[in-house]
Amino acid sequence: MTFRTFAFNNVIRNKRLYAAYFLSSMFTVMVFFTFAIFAFHPSLNGDNMNSHVSQGMYIAAGIIYVFSFFFILYSMSSFLQSRKKEFGLLMMQGMSMKQIRLMVFLENMLIGFIATIGGILLGVIFAKGILLTAENVLIIENKLNFYFPSSAIILTFISFMLLFFFISIFVSYILRSRKLIELIKGNKKSKGEPKANILLTIIAALLIGIGYTVALLAEGVAVTIVMLPVITVVIIGTYLFFTQLSVFVIRRLKKNENIFWSKTNMLLFSDLSFRMKDNARTFFMVAIISTVAFSAIGTLFGFQSFITAGTEITNPNTFTYQAEDYKEEEVAFIQETLRKENIKTEEARAILRHYEIEKERFQITKQSDFNRFAKLIGENTIDVKDGQLIAVKYEGIPFGQKKDPMDATIKLTSGETMKPGKMIESRSLPSSDFYYVVSDNDYKKLPAPTEEMYFHAWQATDGKPHVLDASEKIAGTIPVYKFTSAEYQTYQINKAYGPIMFVGLFIGIVFFVSAGSFLYFRLYMDLDEDKQKFKSIAKMGLTEKELKKVLNRQTAILFFAPITVALIHGAVALTALSHLFYYDLFKESVIVLSVFLAIQIIYFFIVRFFYTKQIKIAVQ
Repeated sequence: MTFRTFAFNNVIRNKRLYAAYFLSSMFTVMVFFTFAIFAFHPSLNGDNMNSHVSQGMYIAAGIIYVFSFFFILYSMSSFLQSRKKEFGLLMMQGMSMKQIRLMVFLENMLIGFIATIGGILLGVIFAKGILLTAENVLIIENKLNFYFPSSAIILTFISFMLLFFFISIFVSYILRSRKLIELIKGNKKSKGEPKANILLTIIAALLIGIGYTVALLAEGVAVTIVMLPVITVVIIGTYLFFTQLSVFVIRRLKKNENIFWSKTNMLLFSDLSFRMKDNARTFFMVAIISTVAFSAIGTLFGFQSFITAGTEITNPNTFTYQAEDYKEEEVAFIQETLRKENIKTEEARAILRHYEIEKERFQITKQSDFNRFAKLIGENTIDVKDGQLIAVKYEGIPFGQKKDPMDATIKLTSGETMKPGKMIESRSLPSSDFYYVVSDNDYKKLPAPTEEMYFHAWQATDGKPHVLDASEKIAGTIPVYKFTSAEYQTYQINKAYGPIMFVGLFIGIVFFVSAGSFLYFRLYMDLDEDKQKFKSIAKMGLTEKELKKVLNRQTAILFFAPITVALIHGAVALTALSHLFYYDLFKESVIVLSVFLAIQIIYFFIVRFFYTKQIKIAVQ
């Protein structure tokens, strides 16, 4: 048997431990390859929006590549820790440290080669489906036909083989100073049960509490100002939470005899306390990585919802035309386009006037104009008496308002003064601020306006499927600052935002899969030790039902302790984001967090099944 064959057999014998590392690496390669397919796609080249999609894919692939380096490095470090005893036994059989380093190098290169090839093959197999999905998600006008991605294959293969090569050299290099006695003892060398520092425990609670409070109380621009300090404080607090506060809680539970001596709690707390020093670091890393994934995808999803909802709120009409330099031929072109597209509409038009009131400019309209546009979108009409002034609240984000609209005083040319009697909410007329409605008689008594704007609105009653086509034709002729269509604006927003959402979703998934892999590594690194421990305890009378209960609790704590913290962090972050935009993101937050939690629960059941199966086989 050659040395290379020995290294190959070592990988096969440790397939259980290498499984998550291999699958995660292969998934990472596939994602990188997917972005490369888009980046090199012929339809995404040129001097248009598609070229920006291509550039975005390059950037995403770079982020995935950098993250892959640290992920694989951490994974290999975990494997080295779990195999120290094996290395010690090999040295006792006469293998030199140089040969062990060579063996580790060959093993990692073998896994890297297979994972790279596997990731590329999976990418090619699913490439057509991914391209079809991307056509809809990215809203690309040109079809993304399947092509043989030779450039993407070459780039992916060379990039990841270099990555595995340098990591293999690094991990084999760090073995050079290991002593035989240290390797022989392996993981049996106790690191001691950690003790919680009371001061650091209190600081952990304070830092997280302060970070949450500031994040939840900040509103508007203040959210961006406090963002960096809050993130820093919460990260430090999270680290201390797992290294200090969690240890403190476990030690307190152990001192409570009613809890500690109840059924199998002694096994659970003793084991958890003994391993907390190592688990704390893993928990912290998984919590932060998962929080980044939750927050990134939640932010992208929430921002898209915010801007599209804002477009729909501020544009209740199917089409609008407004301009200071009104041109009859432009309105005629809109009418003719709607006729050709078989779109039947109801319409209304008016001259909107702005007046200066106490050094501020406000729109004032008459009752008849307001009611025509209110009927057009199905709102209730209003009855304004002579001498009455009604303030209308704009349904959106107000810009430039410096005073309460109910404090305004309007002077008529007759010398009379008017003050608002009540305020209503309406989407009937366009405005970036509050405006006022007066009776038709009082409207004639207003002084000369400071500005006049022609406004024409159409509401489709039939032919709605053709609205987008009509909007594209009209927008190609009439300037965008004059013509508005909510459906067309939403389409353009989604078209520009699609690539960002697509990239962010993939990167978030990679982060989350990696976080789950870290938990898998942490659990299976101690599998051999757990087998011996539970085998010994079973001899003392531990039943299969009790064994299953201990394993379920132990695995659940390992999986859901960091994920629960990450979910709370993510919920706070998305709540702060809603305060930034003054827009409720509760629905979007629940969807994102629920999806990730569901994925983690499925992953937990899968890992728990195989882990429990291994322990039961050893105990029998």
